[in-house]
Amino acid sequence: MTTPALLQTTAAPLGPRQTAQLAASGLVLIAVAYGLARFAYGLFVPAFRAEFGLDPGVVGLIGSSSYVAYCLAIYPAMMLTPRLGSRTMVVITGTLATLGTALVGLAPHAAVLAVGVVLGGMSTGLASPPLAHAVSARVAWPHRDRVQTIINAGTGLGVAVSGPVALVTLAHWRSAWLIFAAVALLATLWAAQSVPHARLARPGAERQGTGERLRSLLPDPLLPDGALRLHATAVLMGAATAAVWVFGQDVLTGSGGQSQFTATVAWSGLGLCGLLGAAVGDIAHRVGMRVAWGGSAVLIALATAVIGLLPGQVGLTAAACGAFGAVYIAMSGLILISAAATYCEQPAAGVGVAFLMLALGQSIGGSLVGGLLEGLGAAPAFTAAAGVALISAVLAPRHLASSQVR
Repeated sequence: MTTPALLQTTAAPLGPRQTAQLAASGLVLIAVAYGLARFAYGLFVPAFRAEFGLDPGVVGLIGSSSYVAYCLAIYPAMMLTPRLGSRTMVVITGTLATLGTALVGLAPHAAVLAVGVVLGGMSTGLASPPLAHAVSARVAWPHRDRVQTIINAGTGLGVAVSGPVALVTLAHWRSAWLIFAAVALLATLWAAQSVPHARLARPGAERQGTGERLRSLLPDPLLPDGALRLHATAVLMGAATAAVWVFGQDVLTGSGGQSQFTATVAWSGLGLCGLLGAAVGDIAHRVGMRVAWGGSAVLIALATAVIGLLPGQVGLTAAACGAFGAVYIAMSGLILISAAATYCEQPAAGVGVAFLMLALGQSIGGSLVGGLLEGLGAAPAFTAAAGVALISAVLAPRHLASSQVR
């Protein structure tokens, strides 16, 4: 076994102002990559179905392609972040998000729409590892977990923004996606100025051959203590939450008969409540990982079941969407800080592997839920997803945060 790489840089920790800029620009970049380029797809499913004549199976397939692209982009993010540095990788992330959202807005047919969705999915695969790497390398120790979870909450911000934009543009969904592209471009420029050029210092790296360099960038060990539990948890959580992310809007307006306005308001509430997930690190330190994770999984199950079983109840489904948003961001934040702790010497790789497992679960879940929706309807499909969430309740990740394994 080779000696594990030590996460070290010659630069001093960032000052308070620079740390705040990193947290803010990272949050906005995550908002663009996850909330706009990836998860906004579910918000516009009714418009896409009407424009391109898509059936639920094709909707699920296109949605799942985003998760597949995410999976394919994770490994390059893990491999290249220590070599190229965090700043270079976030610029690539933002560029892909800009191109993907622009293609969706300009799509003449479903094939181009799918390409745009795939590029958006790739941007999410590249986003988290370099930001986690930058935080671990350059943020002072007492503030790392808080900054990590603040950045992770950007998904909620992106979803919250996409809702009002959709309402303002009404049937002009193309304008909405072109606005998303402009926002993505601005976020990329900000990140290029605010994210430090953190790299991994490896003694003797310049003397390694190409094969040795590639192997050395993999986690070592690949499965440290607690990793299997962490990855199983991430897969289950991804599969359980795909129902709402991919089909939530379509179920509210289709099966539930809600207006596009009320469904979009509920979706925006999902995003706004997601910002509450930024506090998950502090909460988990107080109550423990097992309690925080188990309670969150039960709430995810309840919210998913309400949306699938009672899609016509405006008040209940709005509350369920809000709860889902807050708890999803909290659970993904717990996965992030647990991954950074489990792979404490290579946090970019650890976060990449964990989020790969999360996306893999979402890809599987999106396809299965799409098939169930087409064959059986919303209630059985969403109930099945809620059941998977309950199963994940007993598999809390072992490590709470990086401070526990210092």
